[in-house]
This record gives sequence, structure tokens and C-alpha cells, in this order.
Amino acid sequence: METSIIDRFNKWLQESVTVKLMSIGFLVLLLLIPSTWIQHLMHERQSRAEDVVDEISSKWSGQQSLSGPVLVIPYHYRETVIDRDKKGVEYVKRKANYYLLPEKLDVKGTVKPQVLHRGIFDAAVYESQIEMWAEFARPVIDAEGISEKDVLWNEARMVFSVSDLRGISDNPVFLVGNTNLATEPTGDIGLDIPVNKWEDSESERVSGNGAGSVYLSNGIVARLGWTSEKDFNGHTEITLPLKGSQQLAFIPSGKTTEVKLSGPWSSPSFNGEFLPAEREISDEGFSARWKVLHYNRPFAQSWNTDHLKLAGADFGVKLLIPVDQYQKSIRTSKYSELIIILTFAALFLVEISRKIRIHPFQYILIGAALIIYYTLLISLSEQVGYNAAYWVSTLATVGLVGAYSLSFMEERRLTALLISLMLVFYAFIFVIILQQDFSLLLGSIGLFIIIGAMMYFSRTIKWYDEGREPHVKIGN
Repeated sequence: METSIIDRFNKWLQESVTVKLMSIGFLVLLLLIPSTWIQHLMHERQSRAEDVVDEISSKWSGQQSLSGPVLVIPYHYRETVIDRDKKGVEYVKRKANYYLLPEKLDVKGTVKPQVLHRGIFDAAVYESQIEMWAEFARPVIDAEGISEKDVLWNEARMVFSVSDLRGISDNPVFLVGNTNLATEPTGDIGLDIPVNKWEDSESERVSGNGAGSVYLSNGIVARLGWTSEKDFNGHTEITLPLKGSQQLAFIPSGKTTEVKLSGPWSSPSFNGEFLPAEREISDEGFSARWKVLHYNRPFAQSWNTDHLKLAGADFGVKLLIPVDQYQKSIRTSKYSELIIILTFAALFLVEISRKIRIHPFQYILIGAALIIYYTLLISLSEQVGYNAAYWVSTLATVGLVGAYSLSFMEERRLTALLISLMLVFYAFIFVIILQQDFSLLLGSIGLFIIIGAMMYFSRTIKWYDEGREPHVKIGN
């Protein structure tokens, strides 16, 4: 009995390699949708973790940026005003401030970190003892075009910038000469300090010169009590007990600024515009020393403009908690399409070479298992860390796909081959994630080998001879 056109068309649909390839390609594109959802979920979990850490830190004290001390000397000047009604010129007395930075600034800080917990999230906070020694040169008022008689020595003061005043845990000691001065907090010290959130190496850092910088004028002020230039004393010592969270930054206020920091923290990150000249990191803690000259910073040694932005020169230390599971999980999810394509390609080669029929719905179920893998990864990594979560999720997913493939594969060795290939795929991705600096090189070499292997195993397939049963030898 002669078959109908519809029967022959259905048979062609079932046996056509081209149609099968197009079906698999469509399924891969369809699975990109939940893959994108998974990546959004990972970003959401990362954002949630950052929000919780910021909340914990805010209740303790925020990230600290320190600058100063800065000598501020008020003075009068005369401004020429044209009176249009009287058709004359008059002089109006105005008040301004002259700001002077120290010639030499030495800073020594000891950081005592601790970890605060909220649920599965951790935040690094610290207590510190900051000691500063500053030497000011006698201000040359005449060189600035300021008349000596206009200087208000009795209003002279020193200011010191602290980005979060809540972190001052005890009364600071502020010595000028041998005099211990009383200090007061203020929200306007007369100059602006950038407070930058330094990101890790996989994120773009907001520079002090960037539009994303936050500028604050918080700090403490000490009235000097001078009556004339003869009372000037340039030797200043400051002792400041300070709490903060995540990072401690400094602005190089001296013509020569030297900062030494140490603390019992084994995973510090030295960030900012300057790296330490010397540093040591061990399991017991860290120590670092910076030396910055006034040539290295983008602001002058003195000025007479209020709210000058001392930007583009911050540096310091960030206390890292080694929880990189979110970034690694997000990077891993970017290879989801590659894993799906390679797995489907392996199933396709087995299907056409061993005369096994695999239904599109079976491809969908296997693809769904490969997508669910990433939800397992992100959820487990929050509990046990990335490395353990990766292999637990891998073994669970590969085991599930292998067990399911037994239902349509006639030979157990084919299932074993599929499981082996999937383990190789996941091990390949794991190596790429860990070896970030060589990920492009390793990925290129690995993909070249995979494509070569696929060419080898598919070399005897008769792609256009659909009337014959294609056959290729896989394995021994």
C-alpha cells in the first residue's frame, strides 16, 4: 500500500537530521529565557547581601575617610563695589579664610577588626587608634596678598576631617605645641572630603575625581586661642580613637605624608590612588606603609577658597571578607548557554550514531535540569561557600541527567560516556572561573579541543544521506 504524502512528511520530520538540529537550536534559544532569570536572581541576591552589610555597618559606624589637620586663619579683605545710584565706588569689608596644610604629616594607625553577623551575611567593622604628628611652616601672609593688619589671629583654628563622626569612640586628644585644646564636632569644617566606596577587583572603582563621589565636610575643630603671629606654634599631635566599617581611607594632607597601618586581618585590600610603598600580609595580620608627596596630589598646599574639594588622592585599606560566591556564581551562569549547547550536542551525536530516538520533551527536561543547577549553586554557596556548592550542584545535576538518560539510552556505557562528558564540561568551567587571569586562554584552548573532538566523532556521519541509517563509532 502506498504511503500518503502526510505520512511521508511525518516520517521526514522524524528522521531528518536538519529538522532535529533546528529543533535543538530552538530549544537552546528557549532555555535562554530562564537562564536570564537565574542571572537576575543572582544579582538580586548580591544586592541584598550588600544592602544588609551596609545596614549593619551604618549602625556601627560608616566607612571612614580622614584628612588634616588643616590650619585655618580668617582675614578681612576689601571688595570693590560700584554704586550705580551714587555713580561712585565704595569698598566693602569681607571675611575669608586662609587654609594651610602641614609640611610633614606622620600617621600611625592600629586597626582591630571584628565581624558582625546578620543571618547568613557578615560585615567587617573595626576599632582603631589613630595617632598623628604634623609640622606646620609659619604662614607667609604677605605672599598671599593679605595685609598683616587684616589677619584675625584670635579666630585662628585647626580642623580635622572625619567622614562619620559617630565613629569617634572617646574624646580626641588635640595638642598644639604643649597645649591640649578643646575640640568640637562640626558639619562644616570649610573643605570637602570625598568618601568613595572602593569596589573589589571585579567591579569598577569610583575614583575621587568621578561624578559618583560623595563629599562631606564633617569633622572636629579646635580654637587655637592665638592673639598674634607670635603665638604661632606649628607642632600638632592628634590621638583619635575611631570606629568604622569595611574601609579606612586617608587624604595626603602633608607636603610629605607618611601613613603606617597594621592590624590582625589576613585579607586586606589596599585601594585608592596610591598603593603602599611597603606591605606585609600573613595569616596573623597585615602592615603597610604609604609615602605620598605633594607633587602626587591634585591640590595645593594652601588656598583661600571655602569648600575646596580635596579629591583624587585618597588611599587606605579595605577589610575584605572572602565571600566571593556571588561574583563567581554570576560568572559561572554566563557559561550556562555553553553547557546546554555542549550537552545537547553530545546527546545529538549519540542519537544519530546509535539510532536512538530522543524526544524534544526529553531535551527540555534535561535543559531544565541544567538551568536549575544555577539556583542550587547560588543557594548552596550562601551556606557552604562557592567551591563546595559548585561540586555538590554539579554531582547532583549530572547524577540526575545520567539517571534520566537510562530511560532512553539502550547501553549503560553511553550513559557513562554522557556523564563523563558533562563532568569534563563542568570541570572545564570550574578551572576557568578559578583561573581568572588565564580564563580567556584556557577557554579558547578548551573550546578548540571540544570542537576538534566533535569533528572527529562526527566525521563519518552521512548528513545528506537520510535514507540510510547514519552510524559513527563512539568509544571502543
